[in-house]
Amino acid sequence: MPASSASLLLLSVLLSGLSCVLGAIHPYNQDYFYAVGDAYIFRGGREGLYASTKEALEKWGNWGEIAPGISNGQSEIKFTQLEFARSQAIASQFEPDEGYTGLIQAVIFEVQDRNLIGYPTPYGYRYCCTKDIVPKTKCHQDRLIVQQKDDGWPKVLDIYFENNDTIALSWDEAITIESTGMYYLWFVICDEDLQAATVRGQTTWKNPTGYLPGMMYPNIKFFGVMSLSYITLGVVWAALYGRFWRDVFMLQHCITAVVALGMMEMSTWYFDYVNFNTTGSRPYLTTFYAVLLGCLRKTISRILVLIVSMGFGIVLPYLGVIQKQIIALGASYFVAVSALDFVTNVGTIDDLRSTARILLVLPVAILDAVFILWVFTSLSKTLNQLQARRATSKLELYRRFTNTLALMVWVSVAWIAYEMYYKVTDQYNERWQSDWIASDFWYILNFVFLSVVCTLFRPSVHSTRFAYSDVEGEDEYEQVEIGQTRPRGSKGADAEDEAGKLE
Repeated sequence: MPASSASLLLLSVLLSGLSCVLGAIHPYNQDYFYAVGDAYIFRGGREGLYASTKEALEKWGNWGEIAPGISNGQSEIKFTQLEFARSQAIASQFEPDEGYTGLIQAVIFEVQDRNLIGYPTPYGYRYCCTKDIVPKTKCHQDRLIVQQKDDGWPKVLDIYFENNDTIALSWDEAITIESTGMYYLWFVICDEDLQAATVRGQTTWKNPTGYLPGMMYPNIKFFGVMSLSYITLGVVWAALYGRFWRDVFMLQHCITAVVALGMMEMSTWYFDYVNFNTTGSRPYLTTFYAVLLGCLRKTISRILVLIVSMGFGIVLPYLGVIQKQIIALGASYFVAVSALDFVTNVGTIDDLRSTARILLVLPVAILDAVFILWVFTSLSKTLNQLQARRATSKLELYRRFTNTLALMVWVSVAWIAYEMYYKVTDQYNERWQSDWIASDFWYILNFVFLSVVCTLFRPSVHSTRFAYSDVEGEDEYEQVEIGQTRPRGSKGADAEDEAGKLE
């Protein structure tokens, strides 16, 4: 199918290149500076960092050196092999022994201190110090305007070009993080001659417990708990499945597949984050496998809800020609959600948001809306059919299923509204420590809904009463299976009465 080919092509492109990415490292590869007001700025990254623990600071000092081991309580931003280059034409203007001939400044600041960078004027925001604003800001002319607090923050590092060199090297240095916050790194140029300069190298952002970025760190505990939850659900479901395997029908086989995919997906995510935090590397293959399992689970879950709503295996013996439309919708959803989840997770090493992710959310939202509309339309028809057939047991089952699904949809809509409000009111990610809740909530909601479905359609000695049967005599069949007395006048009832009299 064309959708399958597009999906395979997408996966092959995403897997090409390096086999893994380094954890919490921001690499720079001859990147250019951009004009921002009266300065030229290159934004080197941002991440949520937790404060170094007091024990680590007392043991290792405040020099920012990495202690042996990863979970050493040390939180820092380390500069490694930074290299700034300028053109030969600019460098040739200076003598070989002229001294410092150019300046680039690196500034690290916490998001709440952003107003300490630069200075507002009636003519716009100024970042570079000039003679006329020196008395107002006490800044140094031709340098970045920074109003440092008593604790020395924001931090400013000077990188100089010397003589007529075209390269300015930054020594390996680390800045210790002593308070929790969302930290930004900017490289700033206030010299017009250096506006075409480029930057190479990398910066490593480390938290007290490892390399996992601050906004991702709660995922370790979260996916650990979710793994145990899915394993518990899987064990209970397998026990019922094995006990009543003679009475299992097709719908319960599909539920088993969804539970198994959920178990594998949660476990893979847990080990992915643990490995990322411990080793500082995140193999593409592990993340790809977790994302692929998640996409399969989401697609199969939606198809399962749709065919249940249509009454497949309970009201309808087969789907007929509509089966092709369901497969087409499922394939389209799998391609769309795969593109979104791969861009969001595969190769993600920092807290920066991707513009591509915002664009890929739209097709997934549209396809979800199609699924919801089709599901509730089908449920309405199925309920009417069951009511007309007077299939009381099946009707009660579908009413519970419909109420549960409607509640889940309302909760989802309310949560989406909350997410929009959260993002609009937190433009600078000041509430980054609770950001993980917004995305991980969907895993909880899916697990709750799957648990309800497993409860409603659990294997039991009476499971076959929900399977498809002919319309005639269906109510009588259901009553017998539930254990009620046969109606008076039937052959079985008369025979039993006659046997009782003879006895």
